[in-house]
Amino acid sequence: MSSLLVALAAFLITLSGCNRATLPGSKLTKANYDQISMGMSKTQVETILGQPTNAETKDMMIFKKTTYRYEDGTKFAMVTFKNDEVDGKDTNLGRD
Repeated sequence: MSSLLVALAAFLITLSGCNRATLPGSKLTKANYDQISMGMSKTQVETILGQPTNAETKDMMIFKKTTYRYEDGTKFAMVTFKNDEVDGKDTNLGRD
């Protein structure tokens, strides 16, 4: 029984490491990235790019900073929010 639990735990850990952004149908394209503009909400960004690969929020005392990171293989895009509005973005899309 314990070996079954260990095998199940190992399987689940392996699955948790899978990057969902690499699945077919990724919205991480230069055209979609270019639609992101300053002041957009998180919901608007998620509508365009989908759910981020990972998100991190920090309370900076006078404002809240959230960073969304999107990854698809070697491609990436980062969108930063200040108090839930786009405050900056960066990507390697379109760089050869």
